[in-house]
Amino acid sequence: MKTMKSKLAVALMAAGLSFSAAAADITVGYGADPVSLDPYGQLSGGTLQMSHMVFDPLVRFTKEMDYEGRLASSWERVDETTFRFNLRKGVKFHSGNELTADDVVWTFERLQASPDFKSIFTPYEKMVKVDDYTVELVSKAAYPLVLQTATYIFPMDSKFYSGQTAEGKDKSELVKHGNSFASTNVSGTGPFIVTQREQGVKVTFERFNDYWDTETEGNVDKLTLVPIKEDATRVAALLSGDVDMIHPVAPNDHKRVKNAKNIDLVTLPGTRIITFQMNQNSNEALKDVRVRQAIVHAINNEGIVKKIMKGFATAAGQQSPTGYAGHNEDLVPRYDLKKAKVLMKEAGYEDDFSLTMMAPNNRYVNDAKVAQASAAMLSKIGIKVDLKTMPKAQYWPEFDLCSADMMMIGWHSDTEDSANFNEFLTMTRNEETGRGQYNCSGYSNPEMDAIVEASNTETDPVKRAEMLKGVEATLYNDAAFVPLHWQSEAWGAKSNVGAADVVNPMVMPYFGDLVVK
Repeated sequence: MKTMKSKLAVALMAAGLSFSAAAADITVGYGADPVSLDPYGQLSGGTLQMSHMVFDPLVRFTKEMDYEGRLASSWERVDETTFRFNLRKGVKFHSGNELTADDVVWTFERLQASPDFKSIFTPYEKMVKVDDYTVELVSKAAYPLVLQTATYIFPMDSKFYSGQTAEGKDKSELVKHGNSFASTNVSGTGPFIVTQREQGVKVTFERFNDYWDTETEGNVDKLTLVPIKEDATRVAALLSGDVDMIHPVAPNDHKRVKNAKNIDLVTLPGTRIITFQMNQNSNEALKDVRVRQAIVHAINNEGIVKKIMKGFATAAGQQSPTGYAGHNEDLVPRYDLKKAKVLMKEAGYEDDFSLTMMAPNNRYVNDAKVAQASAAMLSKIGIKVDLKTMPKAQYWPEFDLCSADMMMIGWHSDTEDSANFNEFLTMTRNEETGRGQYNCSGYSNPEMDAIVEASNTETDPVKRAEMLKGVEATLYNDAAFVPLHWQSEAWGAKSNVGAADVVNPMVMPYFGDLVVK
């Protein structure tokens, strides 16, 4: 950590910025960097982490999973289908343009066109401007998750992103993989501006002098994000002082970080489910439920949690973690090698069965090791696995193509609710609505899809929970996917970096509020 010169601190005070210590310059080591600067290019953890630095949502979750206003100063439910948000006045974009309701409506309409995000907003009919600082979000029917989805509305600078580039391309163009104006240029309202970006090398952020939140005690003036793929290298960088904070800290390294002088290990229980999808479209055998069940029974996910994750995860039998509406206590891990062999024999695939498998090697904790262990376990029931692992930037285009018979996917519910897992991972893929956007299994159950949709208009929490529990039970019996574990989260940071105050269960640290002493 390098402390800025005192004259800069005086200048910041004169500008009305509030802080509890001298402005700080820190470096953060992440497993990977965001693949785009467009907040609606790709629905991923890296994108959302970046969005909270460069943009602001209407509201955001607190660590206690309550809500606090950001660009929305207040809100109210007008009627069963209409929710009103009152916007802060005087908020500036990085370009100098002022935030108005027009920007919020423009952003909402753009994200409705985003392949990755539109499914979250399927329950809504429209967003309308009431006046320059008031918008109303109108749902198609009664919808219980309005504030949850509002955490994903990061107003964009409509004037900045409108018009054409010198090459004649639309500045608002949405490109998931590849370059666009929005993926390489940015104007948000957030605490930081992007001053330099070398994809895969580093991203440099500097404090936005006209940031609206003058009450935050955050004192980070400059933050450099460096991607460090290897777990051991990332920890070594922290212990040597080359970086001030890292994520993730692999379970094997917890003790080393915890015991290091002037270094803190910050851990939180996680709700991100890690699974394998089984592609019925690429491998005919996977259409047979017995084969899928055999694969589920052959992978010892409790053993993976114990040996590879060192207990820093929770073995899963379903998507919904404890505490979520759809969590079904009856759906437990089911490793049973003998049963797996019987199922393969019954299905007629006792011998000479092979499949392809893909996984990232820098997205989830120990992702490559988990994939390697799973492949080895499948060999015990006669399945020969051709495994390929690759960096996150190369993996997601392959995932979108559903390039392998088994593909790893992790998912943190966007709404902190069970239905979201289904909406993206198990519902029938529908390009128009965005449902099933990350469903590479080919699994399709219209009856379950209908129940999930109905749950989104059910305001009785008990009835809604029973509906979603039933969906989880059907997915379990159908072996719609291979449940592995819910991933816990760990950060490492120098003790003078107040990491514990800004990290959260959503794995989106609020770096604008970070205080470095």
